[in-house]
Formats: sequence, C-alpha cells, structure tokens
Amino acid sequence: MTQNNKTDLENVVIRFSGDSGDGMQLTGTLFSNLSAILGNEISTFPDFPSEIRAPQGTLGGVSGFQVNLGASKIFTPGDDADVMIAMNPAALKVNAKGIKRNGVLIIDTDSFEKSDLEKAGFVSENPFEELKLSDTIQIIPAALTTLTVDSLEGFDMDNKSIARSKNMFALGLVCWLFNRPIDQAIHFLTNKFGKKPTILHANIKVLTDGFNYGHNLHIAVNTFIVNKSNDLAKGHYTSISGNKATAWGLIAAAQKAGLQLFLGSYPITPATDIMQELAARKDMGVKVVQAEDEIAGITTALGASFAGSLAATSTSGPGLALKSEAIGLAVMAELPLVIVDVMRGGPSTGLPTKTEQTDLLQALYGRNGESPAVVIAANTPDDCFHYAYMSAKIALEHMTPVILLTDTFIANGSSLWKLPKLAELPDIQPNFVKPGMEGIKVTSRNPETLARYWAVPGMEGFNQRNGGLEKDFTTGAISTDPVNHQKMVDTRQAKIDYISHVIPDLSIEGNENAETLVVSWGSTKGHVLTAVNNLNKACNDIAMAHFNYIHPLPKNTEQVLRKYKKVLVCELNSGQFATYLRSKVPGKYEQFNKVQGQPFNVAELEEAILNTVNSK
Repeated sequence: MTQNNKTDLENVVIRFSGDSGDGMQLTGTLFSNLSAILGNEISTFPDFPSEIRAPQGTLGGVSGFQVNLGASKIFTPGDDADVMIAMNPAALKVNAKGIKRNGVLIIDTDSFEKSDLEKAGFVSENPFEELKLSDTIQIIPAALTTLTVDSLEGFDMDNKSIARSKNMFALGLVCWLFNRPIDQAIHFLTNKFGKKPTILHANIKVLTDGFNYGHNLHIAVNTFIVNKSNDLAKGHYTSISGNKATAWGLIAAAQKAGLQLFLGSYPITPATDIMQELAARKDMGVKVVQAEDEIAGITTALGASFAGSLAATSTSGPGLALKSEAIGLAVMAELPLVIVDVMRGGPSTGLPTKTEQTDLLQALYGRNGESPAVVIAANTPDDCFHYAYMSAKIALEHMTPVILLTDTFIANGSSLWKLPKLAELPDIQPNFVKPGMEGIKVTSRNPETLARYWAVPGMEGFNQRNGGLEKDFTTGAISTDPVNHQKMVDTRQAKIDYISHVIPDLSIEGNENAETLVVSWGSTKGHVLTAVNNLNKACNDIAMAHFNYIHPLPKNTEQVLRKYKKVLVCELNSGQFATYLRSKVPGKYEQFNKVQGQPFNVAELEEAILNTVNSK
C-alpha cells in the first residue's frame, strides 16, 4: 500500500450520474453545499428525466448532477468532467463523451453485470473498450452496493432501502478523494432526515464507511485539494438554487416596501419550488394560495394587488400561455404584479425538466391588443434574488406587470450567494396615493413616470371601479372614444418606455475596442462570458454585451450595437432575441442558436464566435 499524492487544483468539475432512483441529485447537492461552506465558488447543473421512473438501468432513466467548484470565480458548471461517478452502465454510456482525457471514473462494479450491460445497449462485455475509454481515463472500480450492504448489516432496513444508500457510500468516497471533511455533510443529513432516525443513522454510517474505504485503501493515485476562494468579499455565504433565490428576493422586496407578499399560483415543473419555499414562510407574513389552475392563480394575485399587496404568480411556459389574458388585464388595470416564468423545453408539455429560452417572444407579445409589460431575465441562480427584487421594485413604483424570466438551468442549479443585508438593498417606494395630495384624483399619474397612483379600496375620496374595459384618461369612466383609446395606448407604452431611464445602461465586457460583439441574455451569460474571456486570453479581440433588461431595453442599446462591425447573438432558441433586436435596432445580426434542452457548452461557443470573427 502506498500513500497517495495530494494535487492542488484551481477548479474541478465532478459529475454524479446514475439511475433515477440512485439519489444523484441529493448526492450532488450535499457535495455542492459542503464545498460552498468550505469557501469554494460553485456552479451546478442538475439534469434528470421528466419520467417519474423510467425502467431501471435504461438510458432513458439516467439522472445526473454536475458541479464545478473552484478557488476563483466560477461562471458555468463546466463542459466535461474531471471526475465522474457512474452508478451503472447506462449512466456511463450517456455521459461517456463528457469525461476529460486523463479524468477519473468511479464505477459500482456490482451494477456492471452482463444483464446491466445489455439493458444499456452494450454489445460487448467490456464497455470501456467499446466506448474507447480504456486508455484515456483512470478507472476506480468499487463494489459500492456490496460495500453498502456490509456497512448496514444489522440495521432494521429492507434490502431495497439498504441498496439505495449506496449513493452515500459514493459521496463519502468523493469527499475522501477531494479531502473534504464529512462533518458538514452529516449536519446536512441530520437536517434532512432528523425525523427518520433509522434512515439518518444508516446514511451517516455508510457515508463514514465510504470515506474510510478511500482513506484506508488509497484506491486512487492522487487525491485533490481545491482551496477556498480568495475573491470573496467579507460576509456570510451559502449555496442557493435559482428558485429559492427568486422566492427570497420577493420576500425581501415585500419587507422593504412594507407590504404583505401574496403568491397565487399552481404547481408546474420547474417552478413549483418557488411556491413551496414561499408557503413555508408564514413567519415572514407571506400568504400563498395554491389555486385550482393557472388562470385562478394569477387572478387571485391580481385581486391581492388591487387590495394593496405585493402580488406575484409563478409558472412555466404552458402556464404563461394560460395567464396571458390576466396579464393583459393587469396592463389595462395598471396594477403591479410580478409573473415569474421558469422557462422549459416546449412547445406544449415539451421537455418539462430541460432548459430553453423559448418563451421570450411570448413574454413580450403573447397577449391581445397593445399590451406592454416589463420583461427582465436573470443570469445565475444567486442573482435570481436581485432580479426578483428589482422586478417587484419596478412593478410597485411604475404600476405595471413585470415578467421575470428564469429557466430550468438556473432554477434547479445552485451557486454561491452572499447573504445581503436588507438595509443595503435599494429602497422601494410603492406609488400609493396619499390622502391630502393636492389635486390628485384616482386617475392621476405621476407627471414624470406616468405611473398611475395606487389607490387601495376603502381610501376615503378615492372610490374607483377598475377592470378590463378601456377607461377615460381624465375621469376613469368606461370609454369607447377612439381618440381617448389612442391616448391611453400611447400612455401605457410611454410609461414602460420611461423605465429605461431607471435601469442600468448596457455595459461592455471583454475587449471594448474589438470589431466583433457577442450578445447574450439571461442564463447564457456565464457560458458566453467564459468563451469570450478564453478567446481574448488567446489573443483574439472580442467584446460582449449581456442583457438582463429586455423590455424596455437599456437606453444606450442602439449606441452600443451600432459601434461594432459584426454582432453575434447567442441564445437557447431559434433566434427570438435576435428577431426582437432587429425590430428595435435594425441591422445585421449573426446568430448562434441551440434548442436541445441543454445549456451551451463553452467549446461550441468559442467555435461559433471564431467563425463569426473570421467570416467575410
């Protein structure tokens, strides 16, 4: 037996992969949270099928969780894995192209029997040679199932439950491989299974035995150390998912505005976690109604807005389609409302657990009539907090519905997040009418922003009737006058256009003086920025502009876009943002599009950018 060497790494990509019942999401989440607590930057990518349970051991049932952790800023979950854990042949086959040359592959040898190989579609008894992996990676075979059964001998658990604990043995092994202490993992398990002592003690026992198995046998040539990040500002940090960050951003906005938060919603993948997180926050005064359908969800929220609450609703693409009429009602009634759309693969039911950016044009135009609403898109799991907060701020101060676009990639993924202090967040001043305001009527508007004043029912002197019919600009009475309708249409659009003066200008990253500008929006920022940075380090000249505020666009958008000879728009759809830009700033836009239910990888972006740079 020889002592293994410890190798320092700037960052490392790890992919946990197995059957849908193998607990890969929990294993990956625990390891990611542990790394975040130890001070590493992290970016994660959970990737799982939409089926409740595909046939065991088949390609369609493979579930994966990838994490990139590092000692400096991490922008993506990484393209290929340095270390992969494959719990069965199907997981190996699905992910074989995603492991780096000279990478480490850990397999459960108990799940690589002939019948397992046949289920995964292998034609030989040596899957590594069949996949041409034998000479390119370090394979660490371990009988994870048998070792888990031996570890739990004497526990009052059935055989199926014992075998399912093998993910904790794998986690212990990976913690040893990366010199991670397991005490924090035990703390996480205690919080999760504290009310199920048998399961808790079993998981702790298997986790510990997995760690000791690696430590005692030194089954790898090297173990690895990823030091804590030196780039972190002083403060308290945690790992947070996009959905949880969105929920907390809405809570913070309600606290800052001095309003009660109300969510009217309906469960839908992948947005349901927002509703579940808010439902657990009764201690913060949050009210949640799980309505009978998407339409009821948004209309209960609109009623809460009419009554003076910070109102929100959460959904995904199919639900946004159902909510379209009520969003139009919010536009006509000029009431504040936050609509969170966690985009997924479509159309129709589509790919419920996969990611796309295909709801953009629906968010911009998917309503009858001239129906302008604010559209904002978040970048990363952690900044879902910021953009949820800003969505609420804009809705309350400008009396408009705001659609916040996230997507499956950032909603289910997680990143390191510095907990903000409420006092340091921007002020929120709801546009309430106040008794005694001289000359103010219920139909009056802020002369600068054009936002209608918010009169809560029951305020003396501000009786009103509101609804979906057009209203007279001066009196608020129902009006079918054509000139008045034109004036109201123009005013509602001007109110949204004004918001470009209160959002940040578009900034340039990379080489500002380049001839080529790469444009991204929403969750693609990390991948595109990484590609641009890599190319600039390799002596290319590339500029980048990223959009979070979509409607209205930042006021300097045209100035930025006109500056560059070539503009390449990268997005996870067939060209929706490029189409929108052409309507706002006419010109030639190159496109790089991907609609595969998966995020970009950096290598394909680098190739697309270089093709644009080198094109005539």
